[in-house]
Amino acid sequence: MLKKKFLMLMAAGMLFTAQAQDYQWKEAQSGGYTYRYVTNDPTQARFYTLKNGLTVILSPTKKDPRVQAYIATKAGSKTDPATNTGLAHYLEHMLFKGTDKYGSLDWAREKAELDKIDALYEQYNKEKDETKRKDIYTKIDSVSGVAAKYAIANEYDKMMTAMGAQGTNAWTSFEETVYTDDVPSSSLDKYLTVQAERFRNPVLRIFHTELEAVYEEKNRSLDSDGRKVFETLFGTLFENHNYGRQTTIGTVEHLKNPSLVEIRKYFETYYVPNNMGVILSGDFNPDEVIAKVDSAFSYMQNKPVPKYTFQPEKPITAPVVKEIVGPDAESLTIGFRLPGNKDKDVLLADLVGSILTNGKAGLLDLNLVKKQKLLRASAFTYTLQDHGILYLSAAPTSGQTLDEVRTLVLAELDNLKKGNFDEDLIPSIVNNIKKERIQSTEKYGDRASLLQGAFNAELDWKDQVAYVDDISKISKADVVAFANKYFGNNYVAVFKRKGENKDVQKIEKPSITPVETNPDKQSAFVKMVNEMPNIPSEPVFLNFDKDIQKSKIGNAEVLYVPNTENQLYRLRYRYKIGSLNDLKQSLASQYLQFLGTDKKSSEDISKEFYKIASSFRVSTGEEYTTVTIEGLQENFDQAVRLYEELVVNAQPDENALAALKARIAKSRTDAKSNKGAILQGLTSYAMYGPKNKFNHTFSDAELRSVSAKELTDLIKNLNNYEQTIIYYGPQPLKTFTSNLSKLHKVPARFAVATPAKQFKQIAQTRNQVLFTDYDMVQAETRWIRNNDAYNAANTPVVTVFNNYFGGGMGSVVFQTIRESKALAYSTYGYYVQPSKKDDRYYMMSYVGSQADKFNDAVGAMNELLTTMPQLPVNLELAKTSVKKDIQTERITQDDIIFRYLALQQLGLKDDIRKQLYTNVDKITMTDLHKFHTTNISGKPYTYALVASEKNVKMDDVKKIGEVNKISLEELFGY
Repeated sequence: MLKKKFLMLMAAGMLFTAQAQDYQWKEAQSGGYTYRYVTNDPTQARFYTLKNGLTVILSPTKKDPRVQAYIATKAGSKTDPATNTGLAHYLEHMLFKGTDKYGSLDWAREKAELDKIDALYEQYNKEKDETKRKDIYTKIDSVSGVAAKYAIANEYDKMMTAMGAQGTNAWTSFEETVYTDDVPSSSLDKYLTVQAERFRNPVLRIFHTELEAVYEEKNRSLDSDGRKVFETLFGTLFENHNYGRQTTIGTVEHLKNPSLVEIRKYFETYYVPNNMGVILSGDFNPDEVIAKVDSAFSYMQNKPVPKYTFQPEKPITAPVVKEIVGPDAESLTIGFRLPGNKDKDVLLADLVGSILTNGKAGLLDLNLVKKQKLLRASAFTYTLQDHGILYLSAAPTSGQTLDEVRTLVLAELDNLKKGNFDEDLIPSIVNNIKKERIQSTEKYGDRASLLQGAFNAELDWKDQVAYVDDISKISKADVVAFANKYFGNNYVAVFKRKGENKDVQKIEKPSITPVETNPDKQSAFVKMVNEMPNIPSEPVFLNFDKDIQKSKIGNAEVLYVPNTENQLYRLRYRYKIGSLNDLKQSLASQYLQFLGTDKKSSEDISKEFYKIASSFRVSTGEEYTTVTIEGLQENFDQAVRLYEELVVNAQPDENALAALKARIAKSRTDAKSNKGAILQGLTSYAMYGPKNKFNHTFSDAELRSVSAKELTDLIKNLNNYEQTIIYYGPQPLKTFTSNLSKLHKVPARFAVATPAKQFKQIAQTRNQVLFTDYDMVQAETRWIRNNDAYNAANTPVVTVFNNYFGGGMGSVVFQTIRESKALAYSTYGYYVQPSKKDDRYYMMSYVGSQADKFNDAVGAMNELLTTMPQLPVNLELAKTSVKKDIQTERITQDDIIFRYLALQQLGLKDDIRKQLYTNVDKITMTDLHKFHTTNISGKPYTYALVASEKNVKMDDVKKIGEVNKISLEELFGY
């Protein structure tokens, strides 16, 4: 289907060539319903409008027995009331709490208490006296505790888990709120039943603890320098529009003063069928499904939806510069206003973004990144309904100022305006877009995502299908005219500087009494949904003897899986040498992208790859270095030859190495400013000790001493090491090996790499805290404990335990720490399986909380690690989830080969999922309790803690265990 449609775009030769397709809206009838479709649409999407105005978009594809589902509403922060910003977002949170039919043990009694809470919040909202506000909140907390006795938390998540859903979540942005689930095809009836009920009469129960989760989310955003840059840019560009005047999470003041009355008004205004869409892609019969959707959602009533209006923005006549100060590394962000997504210039805007940055041959790519004039640079167009932005981002290299970075970036805009780019760059971009379009319709999830995005953006799907043809008609003169029209001194620049943020806001922790979640209870509605008949898919296990074809090219093993869908290929050389053998190998892999040959510059090579819609990359891991070459099969020989000629003829370039070293030095400095990197480093320290995998790197002196010749010799010698050749593509195996053997020479004898450096996991013998100070509102805490060596027989109990204990929204950890106690926005707990048979399992738990909740959050997690609640209903859900995942998982393409190689690392020959599926039903609560007692409870842990010493009391930290303050130099190794 896809092959027939898209291969019409392709002909032999270096470039894609195509005659224009005919893209038209057509109407058809089937199954008693009329729908519209676009001719030559590779997604084969049907667009229905039901009698009540509900849009239904169906894109059937049989490859996987699953369905990606979105329930989308055209409402987001743009339409939040100015007096209640953040409302759309916390309504999104509340739509997981149930209705009068589910989520409640006794609706009549619960409603009486919820009505009291409504009234109290209205009082709280209007009261200004802080003493009286605290008194009202105490009443809210007290009544909420009573109401919670009649509530069942997370019944939505439990229903979705029981039907085998994955990725259950939602998001809110400027113009949309979207609810997402990926469900087995056999559970589609259940899914539609639940969704129809979900939007019928949502109940705002367990509100104050969920609002506290939103507070946590807000505090996390206050710790994010990137979020502050984004909001500053939008706020300056759009002073008359809610893109800039309001944030999606809302202001601190409004979050402190929520109104349940206003939340319901918002729901009743925007959650109406003529403003919503049901988008489904996957394995189903569209004639059957449209009737089911119609029946499920027919109760919804069509209502007028108020149109958002705004005043035009005043022109920017001179650069506007803003500054943000925070602990992260410095950066520059520049924004130019562009028209909204219905404007005729939108296609040009998209193309301009790709001309500036496409990862290979854009002006910023070639002139700045490739030449290493700065640390990084990128550009893209961010187009919304009413306005758009050209969003430019860059970071300085060593010794460079942000003003110098701005000069470099704006110079490339001047090149764009003057037309100083190759004539063939536009057709090259079009070719790469065509390749990406093939890839984007291969999977049901990607199809659904494209359709959902177009629906919420109110884009005409015909234009999306015709996109490649339309963009290919744009000329260089069009681009130059566009650039001169929109890009002058009319920009906003945000200078993100490194330093202490002295304007830190945060939402203070209210006093919340943990609420009852009734995790072992079940409503009648949930029982009804669970009992709905369905016939699950049969699992498909891998048989590596059949699913992978094997051959040889010289001494190299070839692992092959055919691509029977389209003309794309992926080729990999997997060499048995990694950073644990030689740190310089990783540096050489980075260096290669900046090298040319005696006949071609590095820029020439990048351009040639991009012209034929192909790419290569070299990456070095701990044990392997992998070369990946991919593109269109008709250009296979040319792409492989380009890569092989580069490796054989690579010329040392001292200037390129000096620039690379400067950029690496800057990156290393920046990493020390990144709280995520710091937590990763502490985790590795906890697992392996002071000398660990994270800080196994060059010292500053070692980095400076590496020569260009050393690295070039490593590049040229790479092919001498033991290697496995991996191919996924349309060429038959015999043809492939014959062709590749002419292009890729395998040595008669492989070189032996230096023995890999070994890092052994250490035993935790006492509680201790590894602490690093960081200027932040939050406290990030991980619990680490190494355990026994890998044993495949443990796979069933480990998998079920993770699902039950801490692996999702329905888990014990999430339910206790977030839902009941409102102590964290993000929390989890996993017993992590090693990737190699000689390594050990380890337990890793996490809580990200406000600093003033640190003690309570740590205490809550420690309580769960000590005593695991025993909830038989949740255990059955965990087991059901594991089975349904296996029933509907289809491992395809070259993922088959990587699964095979991963199992080899564990000493296994067969698909471990078969053993798991066979044994999962045998797991009992006794088994989980024994597992928890043996491996987790009462054991010493190492705590990895990143927090501000000003916000977390060190005396409290010392109560956990011996505190070891780890400096950044100790942590990073330089």
